[in-house]
Amino acid sequence: MWAWDVPKPGEVTTSPGFGGGGGTLLIGLPGLQLLDSLAVDGEGWVCVATLANGGITAVSPDGSKTEFYPMPDPLTTNICFGGRERKTAFVTLSGTGKLVSFEWPRKGLQLAY
Repeated sequence: MWAWDVPKPGEVTTSPGFGGGGGTLLIGLPGLQLLDSLAVDGEGWVCVATLANGGITAVSPDGSKTEFYPMPDPLTTNICFGGRERKTAFVTLSGTGKLVSFEWPRKGLQLAY
């Protein structure tokens, strides 16, 4: 998972080195884990649908901590937040064609639109 500094809307600061398109490595996950769609919660955690092991991997803003929320489908493909105070996570399970929801430990990020 790569990160870029965004000093203001529409502007991205790249880093020198081997990063993907000038990014900085935020975290490398062990084993076979493929990352799909993501959302950011209100505390800046990157919450990404994780294929193969089937779940949501949440990574702290500085990359020092991870949380894993297992789902009953190895093809977990997306997450978004809604509901009361944006504390409900909605997750797509593409292998079974289901949409599931559960309480997230932090509020989802307030969108700009």
